[in-house]
Amino acid sequence: MKPIKEMVYDSLHVQVYEDKVQLGKAAAAFAERLCHGLRSKQRAINLLFSTGASQFEFAAALGAEPQIPWNLVQAFHLDEYQGMAADHPASFRLWLKTRIEDPFKPAAFHYIEGDAADVEAECRRYEQLVRENPMDIGFIGIGENGHIAFNDPPVADFDDPLWVKVVELDEACRQQQLGEGWFAALDEVPKYAITLTVPAIMACRSIVSVVPDSRKAEAVKRALEGPISTDCPASILRRHPRALLFLDRDSAAGLEGAAW
Repeated sequence: MKPIKEMVYDSLHVQVYEDKVQLGKAAAAFAERLCHGLRSKQRAINLLFSTGASQFEFAAALGAEPQIPWNLVQAFHLDEYQGMAADHPASFRLWLKTRIEDPFKPAAFHYIEGDAADVEAECRRYEQLVRENPMDIGFIGIGENGHIAFNDPPVADFDDPLWVKVVELDEACRQQQLGEGWFAALDEVPKYAITLTVPAIMACRSIVSVVPDSRKAEAVKRALEGPISTDCPASILRRHPRALLFLDRDSAAGLEGAAW
């Protein structure tokens, strides 16, 4: 898969593909190359996964990359709704179990227990896990409001001392979850979630950001062409030294000079 356009915004490299299927395949192939480079150097490879409808093609394409050493992979994820059971249809744990753990069988999958009885203790437990197991690759999406993980503009903090915390979701974020079909009504979408913070994401040694679809075009434009600010949390990716953003024609359509 060859991109139809390549660009650089500050430190962030960007590739644009014809459609989200090609984007997913290209991102999976790049992830395989990164993992292949790690397998001879270390005993475990720590991968951090995002979820949601925008990640479907990427997750499916991982199955076409047989050289990913899943027997060495320790998997983690970015966020989970507070109070949500693991078998709820909208649970990110269920998404990951169905699309990553069951088909690929990584050596370990460390889940955020969104329905833990003591949510603050769960945050500290997961933060310790993430700090003790530095992330080799973070697969990071971008939300319609520019969030990364559940760091929405009202709560994102580029200098957060915490790596995992409870956040309140803003209405735009909750509307996105409704629009993707995970809930039947807005009042069913949880108002709080446990999320990795921006510093935890930026601590990933490499970031592979997979962002297809026209509904993400405005967020992509703000992230790449606007100021680096918590008004669009994804803009911070421009400061990461080893990040690659994968777009398709639709998600890149708002960028200046988008005539490809």
